[in-house]
Amino acid sequence: MAYRRLCGLLRKWRQDAGMTQRELAQQLQKPHSYVHKVEVGDRRIDPVELIAWCHACDVKPSVAIAQIEDRSAADH
Repeated sequence: MAYRRLCGLLRKWRQDAGMTQRELAQQLQKPHSYVHKVEVGDRRIDPVELIAWCHACDVKPSVAIAQIEDRSAADH
């Protein structure tokens, strides 16, 4: 359940940056299916990929982690 919330945040950050999945994939130098799979939870994202995603969406990684923690705390 918590990982699904992370997926939602990843999608939100991309959308807030005004990017399509294809545009973000280009920024990350990944196939567009990568972005889709991460956003729907079919593929997990590692910490290095999370940082790259944040930079591409103009989100500070420290802010992203805080948002992830806030969402996780709501689960408990």
